[in-house]
Amino acid sequence: MRVVFMGTPDFSVPVLDALVGAGHEIAAVYSQPPRPAGRGKKDRPSPVHARALELGLEVRHPVNFKNAEDVDAFAALNADVAVVVAYGLILPQSLLDAPKHGCLNIHASLLPRWRGAAPIHRAIMAGDTETGVCIMQMEAGLDTGPVLLRQATAIGAEETTGQLHDWLSEMGAKAIVAALSRLDQLEPQVQPEEGVTYAAKIDKAEAKIDWSEPAEVVDRKIRGLSPFPGAWCEIDGERVKLLGSKLANGQGDAGRVLSEFVVACGGGAVEITRLQRSGKKPMTTEDALRGMTLPEKI
Repeated sequence: MRVVFMGTPDFSVPVLDALVGAGHEIAAVYSQPPRPAGRGKKDRPSPVHARALELGLEVRHPVNFKNAEDVDAFAALNADVAVVVAYGLILPQSLLDAPKHGCLNIHASLLPRWRGAAPIHRAIMAGDTETGVCIMQMEAGLDTGPVLLRQATAIGAEETTGQLHDWLSEMGAKAIVAALSRLDQLEPQVQPEEGVTYAAKIDKAEAKIDWSEPAEVVDRKIRGLSPFPGAWCEIDGERVKLLGSKLANGQGDAGRVLSEFVVACGGGAVEITRLQRSGKKPMTTEDALRGMTLPEKI
């Protein structure tokens, strides 16, 4: 099929690779414009942009689609379908209608649960035991379109957003290839009104750990915000990112260090398994404890 691909972050790259590997003709790749990054603050292309250039594909990066010329240029591609995954721009109806089969979105949740910007983070933080990917026919509403294909996967008891992100990216890549191979046979399923939840964008203000919360909540927050933006706490005045955890046995005053890196919460305890000290690389707590002494309470 003749495909327009629209994506921006790392999550989208395996999907582009899968479409190329399956033999689809990529008419053009759309991605967010290059933005300042790194110490020199030089413009850096997005992961999708960079990968598309490696593949020898045309890349377009309009700031938005308010310009009629950009809309006309998209329509002129005469695509069979557009595949959209974490692109980052709202598409006007004129774009949604332009390809022969419309625009298909790969969404990292089991819709209608976790519509919106941060479905992977929110699923872990809410304590969901299952998530997945949906191939959705896009319409004007936020992730409201009918679902063509869905695949589920369990969320592990110690799984982080980073780990689940990579797995769902691979799942989405395989799912879209499967969907395109039998697109005319798939029956769109309208999303039910019951069970709708919204995955609000992660606010960095959420990341500070409150040890007075129950251990289950603390554990889910640490894993749900790992690796970005990273839950954190202060240890002897040093801001430390907490990147991995699991529930542990123990009780005590909230924030009390019960043993090595087992910390009492407002009911139960959490063991920190991975962290990142200020100015250092992520490390296991075993390695971290070789160079730091924990106070009685954090």
